[in-house]
Amino acid sequence: MSKKEGSCCRHRSLDSSVQTLTRTSSQSAYLHAYEAIRDKILSGELPSGSKLVEERLAKELGVSRTPVREAIRQLEQEGLIKQKRVVNPTESDLRNIFQVRILLEGYAARAAATYMDEASLLCLDECITIGRTGSVEDVMKANKTFHDQIVQASRNPMMIDIIDRMQSIIYLFRKTVVIYKRPGLIDEHEKIYEAIRTHDVDEAERLMKEHLQADLDFCLHLI
Repeated sequence: MSKKEGSCCRHRSLDSSVQTLTRTSSQSAYLHAYEAIRDKILSGELPSGSKLVEERLAKELGVSRTPVREAIRQLEQEGLIKQKRVVNPTESDLRNIFQVRILLEGYAARAAATYMDEASLLCLDECITIGRTGSVEDVMKANKTFHDQIVQASRNPMMIDIIDRMQSIIYLFRKTVVIYKRPGLIDEHEKIYEAIRTHDVDEAERLMKEHLQADLDFCLHLI
């Protein structure tokens, strides 16, 4: 290799390293902006109806407007933001979201009654115990884990992906039923668990659908 060719190779290597570093830095800024804005919404720091101003958020988070814009776009896809404002779900929005959950998680519960292993069953049982004795934050986490374990047991990657992309908006409603202590919430979890444990596929599906319908009715009552 000539001196000139060696120099060109070093330049190409340097350029590639710079591009990789730039991509990594951009991704890190986007993730920081996404998580910060999402957490502000979920915690209530940015309440429903709040207008999101890219320039203000960028300055507050110490990033450029580009990652903030990308973060807002992602949160729009997840249903937390609409037209640059934090969502204030209407009755129609609630019904549409829960209709999807009832269909998918109902089927997931049916599949779980067939496929769920002992370790996952033990996890469901622990979630129920925490649901009866834990703090609000612990109950929130246990509630999410309970439903996530059942969805994972469906063994359907498309279904898992759809539910995963809905997690942020689901969190808002889950927070409502936990904080306002919807009656029967954990009792329903226990019945779903028993149906899955005993491989009663029809009962598991029916109970999950009724459970989510009760969540929906409770949220609608609070609007």
